[in-house]
Amino acid sequence: MAHHIQCLITDTKEIESLEPRSLKEARKRGDWNLWKQAMHEELIMLSNAGTWELVEPPENVNIVRSKWVYKAKKDAVGNIVCYKAQLIAQGFSQVPGIDYFDTFAPVAKLTSIWTVLAIAAA
Repeated sequence: MAHHIQCLITDTKEIESLEPRSLKEARKRGDWNLWKQAMHEELIMLSNAGTWELVEPPENVNIVRSKWVYKAKKDAVGNIVCYKAQLIAQGFSQVPGIDYFDTFAPVAKLTSIWTVLAIAAA
């Protein structure tokens, strides 16, 4: 039983060592160019989707910071097949009533959902 627990701990440590926890850590690694390329691809994808535009920040406002999250995708054998980087906004730093006033969520009427389900069933 103890042998199985040791293997699980080792496997977890190996997975954690594949993925940097910060940009600073990623830059120090031998596979930095692969992480850098993944980050570049993420920024291009976000730009093409029109999710943001680069502007000068207004004075005296809370700027929402961001963080890179890294994932190494592996195949069934355990070889890394893809380096993924995702830029995450740290929205928890916003204060309701100061940094934003409204939140929006898409809402569908129940009759619309029934109509779509009836069409799909037919």
